[in-house]
Amino acid sequence: MCIRDRATIAAVAVGLRLDRQLDQSAVQLAQMRQQSEQLTAQLEKASHVEYVAVLQGSNTDASVLVTFDPVKRTLTLKRVGDYQEASDRSLELWALPASSAPKSLGVMGEGPLARLTAAEAEVAPAPALAITLEPKGGVPPGSGPTGPVVFKGPLLKTSL
Repeated sequence: MCIRDRATIAAVAVGLRLDRQLDQSAVQLAQMRQQSEQLTAQLEKASHVEYVAVLQGSNTDASVLVTFDPVKRTLTLKRVGDYQEASDRSLELWALPASSAPKSLGVMGEGPLARLTAAEAEVAPAPALAITLEPKGGVPPGSGPTGPVVFKGPLLKTSL
């Protein structure tokens, strides 16, 4: 066998080996892309709680835990304790901005957990939140609170 034949055989062997390595790299890259897509999907589903408030009542041991996810535009209110409004009344959540009138963020249902929709621009500027006792269904849109403040507390930006 001459040198040229050996060189050709060596070149073919190196080429086949490089081709196999390239195929393995392509498979690994495809697996990494799939993992990346799965992690991205999980992150998108994860909650992005950025604001938290514990609203306390002055005449009761009950409180309301409020979290706000600006990405999902969701306020979550969790009753803690045994406060229950009368059947002809509703609890209404208010943003208390520093330089303007209270802004209604929605009416809580009677259950232990409530979810309300709000934009970050409605929530973020408020240093505090309050819950008032209002007529069933809450106050008419555009009007301010009419009932007593039942729960109140500061709104804190967090990194949960």
